[in-house]
Amino acid sequence: MSAVREFMTTDARCIRENESLVEAARLMRDLDCGALPICGDDGRLKGMITDRDIVLKCVAAGRNPGDMMARDLASGTPHWIDADANVDAAIDMMEQHQVRRLPVIADHKLVGIISQGDIARNYSEQRVGEMVEHISERHGV
Repeated sequence: MSAVREFMTTDARCIRENESLVEAARLMRDLDCGALPICGDDGRLKGMITDRDIVLKCVAAGRNPGDMMARDLASGTPHWIDADANVDAAIDMMEQHQVRRLPVIADHKLVGIISQGDIARNYSEQRVGEMVEHISERHGV
C-alpha cells in the first residue's frame, strides 16, 4: 500500500497564528493555493484556513482582514495525517470529516499537504470517485 508521503504536496507553508488575514490571503496568492495550515509559535498545527473562510467569516461579516488574525479562524480540532500513514487512511479521514485537504505531519512538524487532487492524480478512479462523492455531500458540489 502507498504512504501519504508518496502523494502529498511537499512545499506546504504555514500561516502563523498571529499573522493577519491579509497576510494569509497574500500567501495563498503567492503560493497559488486556496488553503493554508495555521501554525502556532511552537510550530504545532492549530487549524486550517481557506480563502472561503476569509471571505465568509471576515469580509462578508464586515470585518477588517488587517485586524483579524489567522488564529481567529482556527476553530475546532485540526485534522491531520501522519506522513507514513496509508493513503486509504487519508481518504477515510477526508470522508469522515468532509475535508478536501489534510496537513501531513512527521515528527510533530508540517511536512506537506495531501489533497483530493493529489490523490486523484495517483489513485484508482473508482476510489477517487467515492471519495469526491462523500466529501462533496457537505459542500454541495
